[in-house]
Amino acid sequence: MHRYLHNQLLKHYERNRQMIFLSGPRQVGKTTMANTIGHMLQGSRYLSWDDLNDRENILKGPESIVKTINLMEFSDSKPLCIFDELHKYQHWRDFLKSFFDKYESKLKFLITGSASLRVFSRGGDSLMGRYFPYTLHPISVAECNGTDVGGLVNPQPRKIDEDQWQSLWNFGGFPEPFLSADSTFHKQWLSIRSEQLFRDDLRDLTRIQELGQIEALAHILSSQVGQSTSYTYLSKSVRVSVDTIRRWVPILEAFHYCFRVKPWFNNVARALRKEPKYYLWDWSQVQDPGAKAENLVASSLLKATNFWTESGKGLFDLHYVRDKQKREVDFLVTRDRTPWFLVEVKSSSKVSLSSSLHYFQNQTNAKHAFQVAMDFDYVERDCFEFQKPVIVPAKTFLAQLI
Repeated sequence: MHRYLHNQLLKHYERNRQMIFLSGPRQVGKTTMANTIGHMLQGSRYLSWDDLNDRENILKGPESIVKTINLMEFSDSKPLCIFDELHKYQHWRDFLKSFFDKYESKLKFLITGSASLRVFSRGGDSLMGRYFPYTLHPISVAECNGTDVGGLVNPQPRKIDEDQWQSLWNFGGFPEPFLSADSTFHKQWLSIRSEQLFRDDLRDLTRIQELGQIEALAHILSSQVGQSTSYTYLSKSVRVSVDTIRRWVPILEAFHYCFRVKPWFNNVARALRKEPKYYLWDWSQVQDPGAKAENLVASSLLKATNFWTESGKGLFDLHYVRDKQKREVDFLVTRDRTPWFLVEVKSSSKVSLSSSLHYFQNQTNAKHAFQVAMDFDYVERDCFEFQKPVIVPAKTFLAQLI
């Protein structure tokens, strides 16, 4: 199936000269998407840093690559040059800068990577103005439904198939385990993916020697999904300094193992300001059902806010709200730095509406406030019709996103 970014990337090439930087976790479908787009654009060339022959070609420089591409002087289209995992090359920024500056009038460029390319683009010669970033996320409820992503939220959501819902819950949104829906395959896939991340990627791209300790840190973060995180606690648990924890956690973020949700405190009395919460890109690894439900919703909200921002619809971000009286709402989505909607996640629809939703809606002036119930049957209605706090089905609310 075509992923949700497919049409957006094709439109990018119709409108813009900039390279596409497509990042996302391992095995989320970046290479498949890149090749699918490449097959639609005449004369495309795919090169992977992990392929020895392609690596040799890259090291020879842009001219060597251009020789393998049929650049017609009077062609009415530009071939697409795809570079996969190029950030593993120490001088990849300089390579891309010179290649793009010389051949941007004759080529389109698509750069993919399992680590955040925006993080690894810092330093050296700046690529600013030469690329637009996009992030490919796991499959979501809305993507299962083939939702049109032309606007922001979809006012006419569709019900997800129950088998797909169960597959998302049990096996996560990464394409292979989601589509196989097989527990044995899922366990094998998790083991191999973990080995690739903690042994191969971290070893190759960082100078971290204590791979066992950073793997222990990742395990602790997975057991604390949705909880406010103390770096002091993490440092004592892993037996490294707080400064080391502050270096390691962003590395796990850059490799798309986890993502951070920061507290929102503007105009909120006695709000927490420092401690973030962490969630996993692969919610299938979360054992506690309540934390898993919160992680699934967090992943869907992150996917939506990333897409809305990266496709030029505004500046969107994901936060949570908590004050010193321990009132808390799981998520707050902001639009152009202004609170837009609040989300509290509950496993059961029988739980009464959280008083914190009322309180923080008044504090933040967010337009909407939702209590998302995981077991609530799908209702064919637009959740965003409501401006007062309301309990809504997860299957409906998530179908309205991306």
